[in-house]
Amino acid sequence: MMYAMTLDEFRATQSADRPPEVGLPLLALWHDARGEWDKAHSIAQDIADRTGAWIHAYLHRKEGDLGNAQYWYRLAQQPTATDSLEQEWARIAATLLEE
Repeated sequence: MMYAMTLDEFRATQSADRPPEVGLPLLALWHDARGEWDKAHSIAQDIADRTGAWIHAYLHRKEGDLGNAQYWYRLAQQPTATDSLEQEWARIAATLLEE
């Protein structure tokens, strides 16, 4: 699903009272960007595909649980991220916004 917004526009929604109308993967990232890790994790757990696994991996990496993160990276068929958390968040969001 292609969204009619750029990464910068998506980032700008983080200060809004409500999330933009996006699918669950972007909604999880939106909550994470607002410091709502538990909410983001809860949403990611309900996404039963490789995208959900990628977000789940990122969230566990952010949490510092690298062993669990590596498990989710394998399920997502993504390499274990080594860049900054901010860069990984942006990479995932940009990928989702382009789909």
